[in-house]
Amino acid sequence: MKEYKVGIIGFGTVGAGVAENLLNNGDVIAKRTGVRPVLAGIADLDITTDRGVKIPDGILTTDAAKVINESDIVVELVGGTTIAKKFILTALNAGKSVVTANKALLAHYGEELFAAAEKSGADICYEASVAGGIPIIKSLREGLVSNRINKIFGIMNGTCNYILTRMEREGADFAAVLADAQKLGYAEANPSLDIDGIDTAHKTAILAALAYGRWFGIDAVYTEGIRELELADIICADEMGYRIKLLGIIKNDNGKVQMRVHPTLIPKDALLANINDVFNGVMVEGDTVGQTLFYGRGAGRQATASAVVADITDAALNLANNCRRRVPGFVPGEQFDRQITEDEVVSRYYLRLQVKDCPGVIAQVTQILASRSISISSLIQHETRGKDVVSLVLLTHPAKEKEIRAALSEIAVLSVNSSPVKLLRIEDI
Repeated sequence: MKEYKVGIIGFGTVGAGVAENLLNNGDVIAKRTGVRPVLAGIADLDITTDRGVKIPDGILTTDAAKVINESDIVVELVGGTTIAKKFILTALNAGKSVVTANKALLAHYGEELFAAAEKSGADICYEASVAGGIPIIKSLREGLVSNRINKIFGIMNGTCNYILTRMEREGADFAAVLADAQKLGYAEANPSLDIDGIDTAHKTAILAALAYGRWFGIDAVYTEGIRELELADIICADEMGYRIKLLGIIKNDNGKVQMRVHPTLIPKDALLANINDVFNGVMVEGDTVGQTLFYGRGAGRQATASAVVADITDAALNLANNCRRRVPGFVPGEQFDRQITEDEVVSRYYLRLQVKDCPGVIAQVTQILASRSISISSLIQHETRGKDVVSLVLLTHPAKEKEIRAALSEIAVLSVNSSPVKLLRIEDI
């Protein structure tokens, strides 16, 4: 039985889960694989706080360099894009296998990190960086290796999905649900990384790189969060047969890559629309396999630890069989000339207007849309009683984003318009 020393840098929630999993299930891994990953060191600035895991003597230290030097496999769970990057590059340059859950670091510096891994011949594994315990990275790298990837749609932030689920179920406003989510620990005190779509954008950038063999970078991902979403939009979407989800969207658009993150209307009967609460789901469409759906817990101590330990086991097997980089973490594949610009995106749209309740309003709005070759597929105007402003909701047929934006600029200056038009995209999954 071959044993390999595992060093963990970062002893927070996930680090504690990884240590616990290795200590409790090492025998299971050994029986199934013939290799045993052994917890050899844990480095953290705080080694006195109780994490709820009984760690053997001599394992905890504040010396990260010592842990890297004495380990066969280095697990980076510090987070962030500064010191974590230094730790990973030090390990890779020393020829050490690396496992990380650091989505932000990969989204910003993936190209540099994987170049270092290529140069040293070392493994870098990152299953836990996207969708927690869902094996989406391994599926794209291995299970779907024979497919050209047409589309990926992902619900990849449990905080946002929890908020949207409760808004729909309870008819509650965004601010009230967010405050409750913070009390329950589902949302951070500063929730901007989640609710502004940044976390989902990091994951979208990673999946796009895997799908299309090029590091586009985080700036290439058009990003909107759910902060401005109103209960009225949830209700109107439901009435028209849709649910709103924060989606990471990746498409092969005639040889150009489309990468977007934003609140999206999807049909209520779609499987992805029925992934609720803190759960994640990723739908991948390949040219050979068709549509596949991956579902599970996208975050949390145990789910994320499961993915990290799976990577540790893969790295140990590669070492045992002298076949490092057997399935490289990232290899340039199909090359796409460029990503599509936001103006070029073609989508269906949801538009909600607050307009004066007077004759000819609908005609003015539809005339502007028609002048931009934007066709309406559905329209709702609720009856008003004693109000001089009404809500007008339109769904469009496919149109270019550039034309929609131009039309909204014209609508904004109409005398009958009383507030900015709410725009959301629709994906008929």
